[in-house]
Amino acid sequence: MSNETIADGKYVELTYKVIDQKSGGVLTQVEYPLGYVHGTNEVLAPAVMSELEGKAAGEVIEVPIDCSKLYGPRDESLVITERTQDVPEEYREVGMSILMENEQGQTKTFIVTHVDRRSVIIDGNNPLCEREVIFRLEILLVRDASDEEIEYGGKIEQGPDLKDVEGVTQVPIN
Repeated sequence: MSNETIADGKYVELTYKVIDQKSGGVLTQVEYPLGYVHGTNEVLAPAVMSELEGKAAGEVIEVPIDCSKLYGPRDESLVITERTQDVPEEYREVGMSILMENEQGQTKTFIVTHVDRRSVIIDGNNPLCEREVIFRLEILLVRDASDEEIEYGGKIEQGPDLKDVEGVTQVPIN
């Protein structure tokens, strides 16, 4: 195991869970490693990113977050109830994200939170709004980032080699 610690310019891979402090239930989790270059891009809340500094691969940390400070208070004007028949069928599924735009051209994501035969409820509040959660992070890898990774903000994935596939012409991407 490497003894490198997380600092600016380090490539980091981790997984995490967001746990509701009241119920202990897992609200969301990332099972596949999330890779990023520390100090180059912010992939998680600033309070979580700062707690990662100085940690090493193999460590598991827990960071309590009051989501009211991140997302503000719940805004009931962002909860919309529509008659089911007025909502396109593809949006009648709980958990569906709907990107909406206001008259000024600003966009906001709303989530379908309830569907029955009479109504569909969509909510523009962040699902973590007014919750107290714990980010439980498992650090899998810490190493120096390459110049290319620093520029890109994360790991550079190689696409499949298609040069020998008949009928396929590869074009370099700049």
